[in-house]
Amino acid sequence: MIELQNFYNAGFGWVCRRCEAALQKEDGEARARLLREGEAEGKNPRLSQTALARWADADRRTLVCPRCGASEKTE
Repeated sequence: MIELQNFYNAGFGWVCRRCEAALQKEDGEARARLLREGEAEGKNPRLSQTALARWADADRRTLVCPRCGASEKTE
C-alpha cells in the first residue's frame, strides 16, 4: 500500500490528514453519524467524511483535497 504524507487510504477513499484533524476538533464527535448523514434532519445533510481527496489528473497520479487544497503525487 502506498504511504503518503498528506493522505491515507481509509479503504473507501483517500482522506486528507489535515482536514480530518481540523474537522474532528470542530465537530468534537458530539453527534452520531446517523444525524450527520440522515435525510430527515434537513434539506442539506452533512456527510460524515468531508475530508475525502479527489484525483487531480486522469492518470490518477496526484491527489488533491477539495477543502484545503493540499496535493501530493502518489508516485
